[in-house]
Amino acid sequence: MSGLASQAQLRASVLRWSLFTVPACVLIGVLSGRAGGSGPGNPWFDALERPAIFPDPMWFGIVWTTLYVLMGVAVALVAAAWGARGRTPALTSFIVLYIMLTGWSPLFFGLHQMTWALVLLVAIVALTLLTILLFARVRKLAAWLLVPLLAWTAFASLLNYEFLRLNPQFDGANPTQAQQRIEI
Repeated sequence: MSGLASQAQLRASVLRWSLFTVPACVLIGVLSGRAGGSGPGNPWFDALERPAIFPDPMWFGIVWTTLYVLMGVAVALVAAAWGARGRTPALTSFIVLYIMLTGWSPLFFGLHQMTWALVLLVAIVALTLLTILLFARVRKLAAWLLVPLLAWTAFASLLNYEFLRLNPQFDGANPTQAQQRIEI
């Protein structure tokens, strides 16, 4: 008997990991957004001036759900690579990245810390790039599945910067300090 797994065994291992990692990534991401009070309906956020590059809010749920699914599949590919050189550092990097990702919504929407949220996003972009490089050493497909996350978090950094630039008075503002914007 050979010590190597067959292609069918490898696919089954990725599928088993995916059955755990994909729902976990989606669920934790959704809970993070809810905990932070993200998006429209948040009085503080609704009072902010929107940058011209701000997409229709409906896209955020679609994009983040897609990204969470891609992250779940990517981490499953790496987790299923038992014995692969670099597997542990790649998974460690992903876990740290995911913890940082789940911290952004509560920081921005919940605590209204636009500056610190931007700092966190810059760190997220850098760690996403590192995670992509580490995943590529284990499974190239896993690395490619994280490229959309890199693009989106880079865009989110620009968006966060624009919100901060247009609304410096709301950085760190108490929800009760938020002013309602009335357009005439």
